[in-house]
Amino acid sequence: MITIKRLHSFIALLILLVQNISAQNPIKIMDENLELSITAISDYSIRMTFLPMDISGNVIPLKQDLVLGKQKWAGPEFKAKTLNDEAKTFRIGVFTGRISNNPVLVSLYDSSGKEFQRITITEEGVVKFLKSNKPIYGLGSGGQKLNKNGSYESMDKGHRAHEYQIWGSKIPVPFLIDTEGSSIFFHRPYSGSFDLRNEEGLYIPRENSKMDKESTLPIDLFITRLDYPGRAISEYNLITGRAPLPPKWAFGYMQSHRTLARGPEEVMETARIFRSKKLPCDALIYLGTGYCPIGWNKGHGTVEFNPEAFDKPQEMIDRLHEDNFKIVLHVNRAPNSLHGEMKPPETDKGMDYAYNYWQMHKEVLSTGIEGWWPDDGDGLPVDGRLTRHMIYYEGSLLEQPDIRPFSLHRTGYAGMQKFGGWIWSGDVFSLWATLKAHVAVGINASLSASPYWGTDIGGFTPTSEYSGELYARWFQFAAFTPLFRSHGRLWYLHRPWGWSTGDMGPNEVVPTHTGSTAPDSSKLLNEKIEPICKKYLELRYRLIPYVYSAARENYDTGLPIMRALWLHYPDDPYAVKCEDEYLWGENILVAPITREGAVNRDVYLPEGLWYGFWSKRRYYGKTYVNVYADLSTIPLFVKAGSIIPLDPVRQYVDEPSDKPVTIKIYTGADGVFKMYEDDGISNDYKNSEFFRTVFQWYDNDKILIIEPYANNETEHGISKSLLIEVISDSTIEKNVEYKGERLAVNFKE
Repeated sequence: MITIKRLHSFIALLILLVQNISAQNPIKIMDENLELSITAISDYSIRMTFLPMDISGNVIPLKQDLVLGKQKWAGPEFKAKTLNDEAKTFRIGVFTGRISNNPVLVSLYDSSGKEFQRITITEEGVVKFLKSNKPIYGLGSGGQKLNKNGSYESMDKGHRAHEYQIWGSKIPVPFLIDTEGSSIFFHRPYSGSFDLRNEEGLYIPRENSKMDKESTLPIDLFITRLDYPGRAISEYNLITGRAPLPPKWAFGYMQSHRTLARGPEEVMETARIFRSKKLPCDALIYLGTGYCPIGWNKGHGTVEFNPEAFDKPQEMIDRLHEDNFKIVLHVNRAPNSLHGEMKPPETDKGMDYAYNYWQMHKEVLSTGIEGWWPDDGDGLPVDGRLTRHMIYYEGSLLEQPDIRPFSLHRTGYAGMQKFGGWIWSGDVFSLWATLKAHVAVGINASLSASPYWGTDIGGFTPTSEYSGELYARWFQFAAFTPLFRSHGRLWYLHRPWGWSTGDMGPNEVVPTHTGSTAPDSSKLLNEKIEPICKKYLELRYRLIPYVYSAARENYDTGLPIMRALWLHYPDDPYAVKCEDEYLWGENILVAPITREGAVNRDVYLPEGLWYGFWSKRRYYGKTYVNVYADLSTIPLFVKAGSIIPLDPVRQYVDEPSDKPVTIKIYTGADGVFKMYEDDGISNDYKNSEFFRTVFQWYDNDKILIIEPYANNETEHGISKSLLIEVISDSTIEKNVEYKGERLAVNFKE
């Protein structure tokens, strides 16, 4: 028999159970029940995923895509479909988190207990997140301004998004870097807008019923706490994949061709002029027929030589190779439903299947060409854009596994960098405003889209502003961007000697393009421009050891070659907000001239002692300096303690030379530089087939130590003649022979 006392106890227990059950509220967004999981990516990053469930209550897994890198992450640290009224606490890596419901809210705290991020998901699926009042970088390539804080970014994609004439083709990447010390990557949904105008940031999904990956649900976020600025990019690469090392020749100059009005003769003549004038060049790029009357192929979407331009393709390619040129060919009109893998399909899936689409390229590749220029692609969905990047990387490796692929794209998305594709800013206009805007565009692209970015030197679409002066200033800027390539309508004026002839070439002005016109005929002849172009061609080639070492650093750490000042000076508010200058590698500061007629500009120098690259004059930093820069000069500065290797002038990156490598040491601080070398073309670098030489400068003792890097695993290229230049009030020089063993060079008088 149940006593009254026991009955009361049973009822109390039942009430408690009912209360507990009722307190377990389902996680709901947009009236759908969801499962929340939190996964540790590293000590500094977490993944937060909201997955919907089917009518049976089973979780619908996230569909795979090409955005993320190869996943080797452990299972979720936290997983729940319901949450009670009390906040749940979890700890991952360097931070702790608290989760509560109604609305779904996740707060993240660093090791000091400071809340550095708070994610709130509204009933409509809008993601709210904390942001500081400091500059915010990212969102890919093509948007306005370096600092996105205070703006509304619709994240449109493609060539016609926003003011493409000035800002370029939009390559949206939903990756934000808050310089206060955190970053966030929105993996899913693909499509949305960022509202950064208020105290909280908003990511507003943009529903697309035709694309399930552009639906509001599921939501998949990656959040990183930054202990130093470079952590943002290294963790982003951990999540989406790191860029492979490009072929070394890709860091040389590339000359693009348009209408080949004189056919095969013009193909060979352009190459001969480069070599006869001793204008360094590594690659010749050929546009396809359709966007010009006579291109390399037979028309849009074809991969077949046009006999009007290449009447004897193999013979012509062999002759160009004999003159040490690489060849890159334009291709376009990929199917809008491009998808699949780089392996034969089990059944015939048509030409929109990746492997099948690649097959049409193989015959041309067999002629020995070195690269591809996949143009357009604005209509491709995200998966299609990434599939095309993958095709030109993995397809090339299928045919030539020991050769690094090269491809140049106008479209892409997050994760494209792991397929080795370079990007350029699209068909921008020849305007001074475009040149000015592209400094910030290039910095953001390097931070959040691809480390290998560039633009059409001089601008693609001619305007009344196009002149030899604009071309020269653009050429100087491009010498300090990863992609050093000239291309545009009126293409004779996009050759280094084009302004010496007064001939603009075939008239390709399109009257329907508002603002486009041929430049004033009185401005076509300007013989000052060719020597300026030659000066920067030679400087770029002399800097190849420095640039190639920075490219290896990108492979190892994610740091781009073209760097926001913030990456090395995060505590300097002037450096953090600076968007009209940047660092080239860690040691060279570049301040382009972007105003017509300007012969001077203000340059901000961060803390420390700096040298003018041209004058060797010393400046003390943490201030603005006004510097003179005539048409032949781009302001460049080198920080004290820097060690800059300079090759002898070469006509192509692998040209043999018996002249010494110059090592410039800028005194005033200790310094170290690791000069990277490999064969420049194979993928053996992934298997430790490379060599580093370490240069260590001790400023007080005035001693330079040269020695192999401790982790070297090969004996490649260790013996070399060196000219050491020590720069202070004057320059002291010494010639030494380095034979791969520790060498001390004393400069104390």
